[in-house]
Amino acid sequence: MRTNRSLVISVVIVLIGLVLVGKLFLIQVTDDSYLRKAERNAIQRIVDHPYRGLIYDRNNELMVYNNPVFDLMVIPKEFSIKDTARFCDLFRIKEETLIENLNLAKKYSWVKPSPLIKQISNEEFARVQDFLIDYPGLFVMTRSVRSYPQPVAASALGYIGEISRSQLGNDSTSYYRQGDYVGLSGLEAYYEPELRGRKGAKYKLVNVRGIEKGSFKNGDLDTLSIAGRNLQSTIDLDLQVYGERLMEGKRGSIVALEPKTGEVLAMISAPSYDPNQLTGSLFGSNYLQLNQDMNKPLFNRPIMAMYPPGSIFKIVQSLVGLQEGILTPNTTFSCNRSLVNCHNHPSPTNLFGAIRNSCNPYYHQAFRMIINQGISSNTFTDTQIGLDNWRESVMKFGLGSQLGIDMHGEKRGSIPSSELYDRVYGKGRWRYSTIYSLSIGQGEMLVTPLQMANLASIFANKGYYYPPHLIKSIDGDPSRIPEKFQTKMDTGIDPHHFDLIQDAMAEALYGTASRAIIKDITIAGKTGTAQNPSGEDHSVFIAFAPKEDPKIAIAVYVENSGWGGRAAASTASLLIEKYLRGHITRPALEDYVLEGNFIY
Repeated sequence: MRTNRSLVISVVIVLIGLVLVGKLFLIQVTDDSYLRKAERNAIQRIVDHPYRGLIYDRNNELMVYNNPVFDLMVIPKEFSIKDTARFCDLFRIKEETLIENLNLAKKYSWVKPSPLIKQISNEEFARVQDFLIDYPGLFVMTRSVRSYPQPVAASALGYIGEISRSQLGNDSTSYYRQGDYVGLSGLEAYYEPELRGRKGAKYKLVNVRGIEKGSFKNGDLDTLSIAGRNLQSTIDLDLQVYGERLMEGKRGSIVALEPKTGEVLAMISAPSYDPNQLTGSLFGSNYLQLNQDMNKPLFNRPIMAMYPPGSIFKIVQSLVGLQEGILTPNTTFSCNRSLVNCHNHPSPTNLFGAIRNSCNPYYHQAFRMIINQGISSNTFTDTQIGLDNWRESVMKFGLGSQLGIDMHGEKRGSIPSSELYDRVYGKGRWRYSTIYSLSIGQGEMLVTPLQMANLASIFANKGYYYPPHLIKSIDGDPSRIPEKFQTKMDTGIDPHHFDLIQDAMAEALYGTASRAIIKDITIAGKTGTAQNPSGEDHSVFIAFAPKEDPKIAIAVYVENSGWGGRAAASTASLLIEKYLRGHITRPALEDYVLEGNFIY
């Protein structure tokens, strides 16, 4: 009996031994998951963040570069402070912030590094670097923030900031981690994939206490970061700087385009801000201050502000009427002020005179002919069909929809349809007398300054445009820019109709914008006054020049500045001269614009 019991015990021991040996074999030879877990505990991965691509202007002037900053990293298990007050004073951090950041680091890991103080500037790092030896568990990781040699073009260039939780959740590429920086607006956001580069990594061996013991596998797994691609923008930096100077102390926007390509030469939103404010450790406080500013410097007016186009829209009405054969150059109407108010000019007038003198009653009558063509026997139905047909023609000018510029947040504007009036008044309960204000660019019609500049390009090009864009090349290769910016868009208007339009626009300056006239440069332009129910009207002007071979198309909005022939036309004229000649020959006009007393 005792022998059998000993045998059973021996067999059990042998079986247990075999199981353990087999398990060890699986762990050490077959299954490497435990090895990977051990390595993860013993290996510290340090991310090598790449430099973002640089941004240049169209003449290769540097607009955005990288400035190194330093993140102070902490390994909680090794870190200790004997004098908290001295530490906070030395590193210029509040005690509650220090405690909060250290607790977050401990929550993440006791033996892995976490940021304790972010974005220490070069100057600050030079001041504190000799004291780091007094605090075990601290080390520095180099990062970079954006810097701007010229404090301009903030709305166009955009800014970068720490990625949000929602953005991180929507990152399908798994590229980003909490704490990474990402483009949040402007070119920085739109071209984020090109600008961000590719991260590298270094792997270090650490012991159980997190102390570094050298490179893992002699650095064979380390990878170098790859800098982002450089962008050449379409902006002319000198023109941008001059335009922002002219708009100081004012509210409004300027968009200047190269008509033949759709390239943005200048994009000015006023009031603006120094883009250097939204970099470095003061990003949060500066952003909050700018966001609460009543003048809305963060509001990108060129693509987000919407206004009635005013009299400028009369040119579009003229072209639609000419194309449909409803108007001819000889179509004549009297300036009947019982229909709508107007200013003094010869009457009756033909189409050329209507454009030159900006005759409101002319377009009241012309628009009624365009809308009510007798398509049906019912007046209401005829107006509805006519309005929708007219809207379809107008939207080919890039109005009522996004032009697709390479920036996020572009507004569509509004070209009203019959559906809108059906909702407001009821189906069959509105007619031409309800919508006649559309004839002169008022009423429910809204456009952005970018769309108005694009209109100027269409008039310059005699019927086509390329979608406005801010990028000229990527890493020196123009073929890398999105294909849509190289796609010609046609308005469906025969080019010969633009001959009369261009001549009338050139002549119009002598009637409504004499300040804009430049000796030896023929400008074709049109003034406008956008109605503002809450104050002085907005001054509007669009133009292109030289008329014979257009190099620049421009739209200027100066809010609360009254008549378009004053503020907007004067500003546009100076920018046109600056771009075409490189200098200004009318210092008195420049002083007038800089002073800004346009109402009196």
